[in-house]
Amino acid sequence: MTLSHPHSTPETTPRLPARPAPAGFRRLWAADTVGQAGTAVTLLALPLVAVGTLDATPFQAGLLMACEYLAFLLVGLPAGAWVDRSRHRRVMIAGGLGRALLLATVPLTAALGALTLPQLYAVAFGLSLCAVFSDVAAQSVLPRLVDGERLVEANVRLESTRGLVQAAGPGVGGLLLAVVTAPAALAVDAFGHLASALLLTGVRPADTVPGPGPESGGREGLRAEIAAGLRFVFRHPRLRAVTLASALSNFCGTVGAAVLMVLLAGDLGLSPLWCGLVFTAEAAGGLLGGLLTARLADRFGDGRAMCGSLLLSGVAWLAAVPAFQDDWRFAVAVALQALGWAAFMPFKIGAVSLRQRLCPPELLGRVTATVRFVVWGTMPAGALVGGLLGEWFGARAALGTGAVAELLAVVPLLAMASSRRGGRGRGRRNGRAGA
Repeated sequence: MTLSHPHSTPETTPRLPARPAPAGFRRLWAADTVGQAGTAVTLLALPLVAVGTLDATPFQAGLLMACEYLAFLLVGLPAGAWVDRSRHRRVMIAGGLGRALLLATVPLTAALGALTLPQLYAVAFGLSLCAVFSDVAAQSVLPRLVDGERLVEANVRLESTRGLVQAAGPGVGGLLLAVVTAPAALAVDAFGHLASALLLTGVRPADTVPGPGPESGGREGLRAEIAAGLRFVFRHPRLRAVTLASALSNFCGTVGAAVLMVLLAGDLGLSPLWCGLVFTAEAAGGLLGGLLTARLADRFGDGRAMCGSLLLSGVAWLAAVPAFQDDWRFAVAVALQALGWAAFMPFKIGAVSLRQRLCPPELLGRVTATVRFVVWGTMPAGALVGGLLGEWFGARAALGTGAVAELLAVVPLLAMASSRRGGRGRGRRNGRAGA
């Protein structure tokens, strides 16, 4: 299987020329970094508010995670068509401000003694609603800030910086939570998204409003524009295979992620500092994997690198499940979690870069939203399944079930590779017969 750039040789991935990044990309990069710094704290603090402060059960913890991704399922498709009609910079700024406001309500109500789980669910859903629009806009604006040949490297830079920030964030968050309460720590994230929104005011794409293109038609309704994005994704064999693989991976991964904090903070009784160490290791592994992505794609080809990425990451995460104990084995589990994320990054970055390379600019918002709808839309279901499994069989059993099932995510990629080889073989046999 080969997932190649249309203007490159089949087994190579273009490298970024050695020249300074455009100013617009640098500002987007800075805004994303600041926003991710706050989000890294919330990654630890929000579930700790539920589990530690409000004594959430495994199902309630799963429901909270489901709310964090629910908007991708409910409004993911129309969001893409709407973003394609809007000014991307304004959408991103509004998303940052909305996240800041939502997060600020948690420490406020906690100080008043009025914090409840339903409020956390509402905040989590609101954060996902902001993410639907602002993340689609960010991915859609990136090709307007860098040249097409530089998209892989631009995505590598973004993911590597996110990995670096997220590696430090949970550790810092753990230290912060040792001093202040989990609700108060969420104020840090609120300030991060506020600063990110201010930085985004300096992003000036060459063409901020794509306008209706030949695929969408200027007078077509919203439904027709959504259909154009769906057709492009599911009629393109490479995009379809990568999208289905991502959906399976996210569903299975969320089954375990929904109860991870229940296992760490609840069953094992670990402190916020040790819980943060798990997320820090994951992010550090992701950083390393991001730095190696372009080199691995060059060496093995995009397709092989992505298949190997899914298989190796799944094996590492499965091996980590029994090692989560309150003794020396915890260090082994942390190392395996880091290895899993290092292995997963070539698939994650490759999937985004492939979509940005193959999609026409006027369809990119809708295609991105279609992919997010399918890929992220499976996560609320995965979180609910994980919560139910944790409620019935325990958090460790739910974590192991998700890890085992995640190995199946490579099946769509292998099926596509087999289909392509079969098609070439039939073509060669038919050619010889005709000759």
